[in-house]
Amino acid sequence: MTGRRRALVTGASEGIGRALTRRLAASGYTITAVARSQERLDALAGELGPGHHALAADLATEAGCRRVRQELQKSRYDLLVNNAGAAAAGPFVEVSAEQATSMIRLNCDALVTLAHAFLNGARSGDALINVASTLAFAPMPQLSIYSATKAFVASFSESLWAEQRPRGVYVMGLCPGMTATKSQPHTGDQVPAVMVQTPEQVAATAIAALERRHRPTIISGKKNTVFAAVTRTMPRRTLQRILGNGRTPSTPPPPQATGRT
Repeated sequence: MTGRRRALVTGASEGIGRALTRRLAASGYTITAVARSQERLDALAGELGPGHHALAADLATEAGCRRVRQELQKSRYDLLVNNAGAAAAGPFVEVSAEQATSMIRLNCDALVTLAHAFLNGARSGDALINVASTLAFAPMPQLSIYSATKAFVASFSESLWAEQRPRGVYVMGLCPGMTATKSQPHTGDQVPAVMVQTPEQVAATAIAALERRHRPTIISGKKNTVFAAVTRTMPRRTLQRILGNGRTPSTPPPPQATGRT
């Protein structure tokens, strides 16, 4: 596999991360897949075939984040996908302080640390994908920390897009809506099936945008695009009243994951 492009993908063992990993491998990338579970990573590496690598690390911990940062510093990568994330539903005061700060460490601190390590060694033609959410555009009661972290990721990615563009390095903020994953069960009673995307659909949108390299923020799916547009123009008090009642202005905005990836 000498001379092939290399990609490091976090949160690679399931959901959107797994779909992105498989699609990137199929398009010619040599993958380093990062997640907490060595067993799941080994199974994924077996699916991908020879030449790909598994790196077990918990990015919510200092040791895990340091391990992946060092990998990015010592090895040459053409693409970094910051996909690992976590969400905890419920009123803020009922989420433990430990769980809240762990979520921020994973969704924000680790993402910034790895982006910094990657971009310091990036060359023209390289790319960084940060996975945010449609909740970046709509502060969501019962998911206050998650939506705030994803707003950070989306804003951070847009700023990096502008900074890195003169270097020829592309930065994407990928914003999925509700996505069917093992960690995010859904039923027709909760969300109409037509509103839910598969991880493969999100991955296809991301790869198509990666090839075009035109826009800093990529929203997956037409309904999610409409949702994001509506939330940006609607008065904030009205939006909060709608979301607080468990309804949405056009499409349901739950996050792309409700557990750790």
